Amino acid sequence: MAPQHKRTRIRRLAVGAAAIAASAAVAAGPAVGVGVVRAADPRVPAPTPTAALAGPPPAPGPQKPPAAVPVPGKEVPAFGAFLSSDQRGVARMAQLSRWLGGAELRVGHTYLPGNRWSDIEGDIHFLDAWARWRNEKDDRMLVLNVPLQERNEEGVPDDEVRRLLRRGAAGEFDHHFRALAERLVRLKVPDTVLVLGWEMNGITYTHRCGPDPQSWKKYWNRIVTTMRSVPGQRFRFDFTPSRGRDAVPWTQCYPGDDTVDIIGMDAYDQPAGMSFDQQVKEPYGLQGHVDFAKAHGKPISYPEWGLFRNGDNPEYMRGMLAWFDEHKPLYNTLTDYCPHGVWQCEANPSSSRVYRSALFGRTDETAPAPTPTPTPTPPLLPAGCSPLDLGNWVEYWLGGKLCLRFDWWSRDD
Repeated sequence: MAPQHKRTRIRRLAVGAAAIAASAAVAAGPAVGVGVVRAADPRVPAPTPTAALAGPPPAPGPQKPPAAVPVPGKEVPAFGAFLSSDQRGVARMAQLSRWLGGAELRVGHTYLPGNRWSDIEGDIHFLDAWARWRNEKDDRMLVLNVPLQERNEEGVPDDEVRRLLRRGAAGEFDHHFRALAERLVRLKVPDTVLVLGWEMNGITYTHRCGPDPQSWKKYWNRIVTTMRSVPGQRFRFDFTPSRGRDAVPWTQCYPGDDTVDIIGMDAYDQPAGMSFDQQVKEPYGLQGHVDFAKAHGKPISYPEWGLFRNGDNPEYMRGMLAWFDEHKPLYNTLTDYCPHGVWQCEANPSSSRVYRSALFGRTDETAPAPTPTPTPTPPLLPAGCSPLDLGNWVEYWLGGKLCLRFDWWSRDD
């Protein structure tokens, strides 16, 4: 409770004893001849009436690194990182969150191997660990990249890829994807986001689209139809090419709105010498991706993104983070290993600082609009009153400035 100071009348006050008067005022309360003038905006904020009843305000706590404050009234895009496919990736989610000042990593991202069909069916032990992570919080999201063919990174020639795509379009591989869907439902992750046949517009994977786009699209549609037929599923299917034209324009591989829930893009900082602005404007680039998704009424995503051919490039990092804030993808996951990453890769210190500064302490909650700082107005001093400068803290505890009146001798007893 704030102290109550008594006012006592002083019949004599020596001229020039301002310091003594001020000391007396601090020790025993403001006296006649020493007035308290309250400023509209004191330098140190006075406690509210409710807080004042409980005593003086607590001492300020230790300083923390400033958290990035989202734009008021706008949702913070969900984000995460690829940290490893197996249990190590699960463990590193908590470690990355701590490095980011407790930022909420809502998106876990992993990949099924594409060596054998049993891999694609989900017959791998680490899916259990990711399922447990997903189910620890209701608002988490599990993103799972799914190859469409075995021997997916073995450099299979175009002629054989074409034959495999046609076999898939005819339904020969449906049972593998039904087995995967049933496994995910048993693991209680029926709402997994499935990135089927990612970067299909390139030349790397056996599940590429280029050798036969029509068969690729039919194959995609069979997979989605098969997996949706499994009781209990709530999967979302993410069509994700790599940024730019690559081997074929990715729009030629789009299988149709009925079987696509999300339109993603893997967007790395490449080729060498290409600025972020060029990555936005190039054919089939970042802007083309956003425009295509809008035309089809689909949300966007960025399952893979990160540094690459241009090295430690903080301008790219700033550009991508601003792009996410502007366009609000359903999720984004940074590929966090060298040369792409910022936490597990020490080769990119400048980009690491940008990433950490932008996302430090972020949660999905929006920040309230900041209270405008009022313009300080000087207190109105009574006529015949000379202000005393006692310092900020003394004035704070007194509730305002002290002034020394020079008409004390004319006041009534």
